[in-house]
Amino acid sequence: MLWWGVASALLANVLYSTGFVLEKRALSTLPALSTRRPARVVRHLLGSPLWIGGSLALAAGFAAQLAVYRTLPIAAAQGIFVSGLVLLLVLSSVVLGERTSGRERRSILAILVALVMVVSSLRSDDATAIARTAPSATLLAVAVPALAAGLLLYGSAERRARRRHRLPTAGVPYGVAVGLLYGVSSLAIKGVAGLLTTRDIPGAAAELLRSPYPYLLLFTGATGLVLSQTALQRCRASVIVPVCSTVTCVFTTAFGTFTFGEPLPDDPLPLTLRLGGTGVAVAVLLALPRHDTPDAPGPATHPDPAPLRAPAPSSAPTPAPDASTAPPPSPFQPPSRPPPPSASPSTTASTSPTASPPRR
Repeated sequence: MLWWGVASALLANVLYSTGFVLEKRALSTLPALSTRRPARVVRHLLGSPLWIGGSLALAAGFAAQLAVYRTLPIAAAQGIFVSGLVLLLVLSSVVLGERTSGRERRSILAILVALVMVVSSLRSDDATAIARTAPSATLLAVAVPALAAGLLLYGSAERRARRRHRLPTAGVPYGVAVGLLYGVSSLAIKGVAGLLTTRDIPGAAAELLRSPYPYLLLFTGATGLVLSQTALQRCRASVIVPVCSTVTCVFTTAFGTFTFGEPLPDDPLPLTLRLGGTGVAVAVLLALPRHDTPDAPGPATHPDPAPLRAPAPSSAPTPAPDASTAPPPSPFQPPSRPPPPSASPSTTASTSPTASPPRR
């Protein structure tokens, strides 16, 4: 059963990475989205066939994730889910043309190390330690503050993004905020997976509706849809999704293990491998850049206007203005009087009061 869970987790990684890349490709053709107009966001998304294809891939990944939580402990499942970042970075480079930095390429190797460590920590007796449900009070005590922190962090990132003369953000604050929401969603998925059964479907449905899991899942799904798609349109997928996935992994591993009461391995070696793999995932989050480089794609900024300088004095004579290029006179300025006609020397002499009379 454990290796079926590993295979389901890897399949979920492929589906999730493909879905995010398709959605990012679709978002590049849509008008600018805003979290202040969620109905408009949903209308634009549903009008894109490519985005719908990406969302279907994510839905299939969600179904695979349900199978994972029924067969693997939370800490082991999240360690495998993080390995999907490798495929995502590759697809973002090949399909979307996003250039990855050297730091991001080194994070791929770190993720592979984390995957090997977590998978190596699995033992056959881990299947007996998988919890099905969590106390509602404990779950809400963890979920509500996390949701509030995610929404506040996203709002703060939105206010900073509207400032002028700012550096283009790489999307790390957006990824952390959405990752907190999806971390709560992972706990809700874990609870739904534990209550699903084929023996007593009406009884299982009634128990599911009495639990907080479906309501947390609906809230995080609807809110996360608007927030994640807006952030994904503004920033690179190779940054948003890895940060979001890492935060989701760390949150679900730490609080999910506590909330659902799943014990960690007793053997020192598996314990070290599992906790070490999670620590490597945290190191990946800390290693990602906070801002895009100037040549990387990012949101447009408004540079400071150049100061006006007085023209340097010139000794060359000023050419006469051309009538064809002269500006029209202002209606609020009276027309200037034409200069008097220049008098000839003879006329000046005849009209001057000091001129002597002509000789006869």
